[in-house]
Amino acid sequence: MRRGLVAVTAALVAAVGCGTEDDEDLIIDYWPAVTPYSGPLDIPTRQTDEDTPEAMLLASGAAGRALECDGEIFRGGGPDGWGRGDGGDTPEQGLRLYFDMFEPTGPRTGFRVEREEADRVLYSYDVGGRTKVAVVVAKDQEDRPGWGPETNASCDPAELPASVTGDEEIWTDRNAKRVPTTTLSSYAGAEHCGWQKAHFLEMGGGEDHRQYVRDPGGLLPDEQLTAPYDGDVRMPADARDTGYRYGDWRLWLTEDRTTAYVRTPDGVEAWPLAKEPVACM
Repeated sequence: MRRGLVAVTAALVAAVGCGTEDDEDLIIDYWPAVTPYSGPLDIPTRQTDEDTPEAMLLASGAAGRALECDGEIFRGGGPDGWGRGDGGDTPEQGLRLYFDMFEPTGPRTGFRVEREEADRVLYSYDVGGRTKVAVVVAKDQEDRPGWGPETNASCDPAELPASVTGDEEIWTDRNAKRVPTTTLSSYAGAEHCGWQKAHFLEMGGGEDHRQYVRDPGGLLPDEQLTAPYDGDVRMPADARDTGYRYGDWRLWLTEDRTTAYVRTPDGVEAWPLAKEPVACM
């Protein structure tokens, strides 16, 4: 950790005063990492057409290897070029460029310098002393002068605090533990498709992936669903409480899992299974 830089940063903040753009946009917190990443920062990357944890690890280089996830890597990529006039004069400006270029969800403050070399710096966002988001910025890459983002990676949003996941719908289990979004997630329909009244529930991955649809406005064609949505049904006798919760919603399933039964304060809704994944393009 650069102890001298802590003092310089503090002095700069004091000099510009409260409420200035530099103060409000300050991204970096300088605190020592509990378990600093000890591997190389310059790791060759390889892009593939797959969207698997293995593919993201290949694409994210040192950033992916610096993560300390409870589960698999959730997102990772790089390198991605910045324009000739975009590179920053400092590593911190290179990190800010990452946010400007990619507009990632998740934390935008509380990052620390975890590793520093002459031409690369690893920034991390930690939860409970474990790295959940990592960004490597590099200096003077080919045709890209200055500092900019080289690779980035993050754990599942469920491993981040609720304070930084914003409006993302993250469910909890019967023990109130946040459930990985790769296991279960939900989200409102896209506004640019006019699907705001629809809601989607995703479960599992790969061949086990299932998508259930809440469509009170009848926005989706019936042929895309295994049955119509019903906002007022009796809970089937063979339905079982999964323990999954999101706000006032409680998820129940039958053994065949062809319908998601969502108990609300007003009753029980039947969300049908989509025959094929429904997506707004």
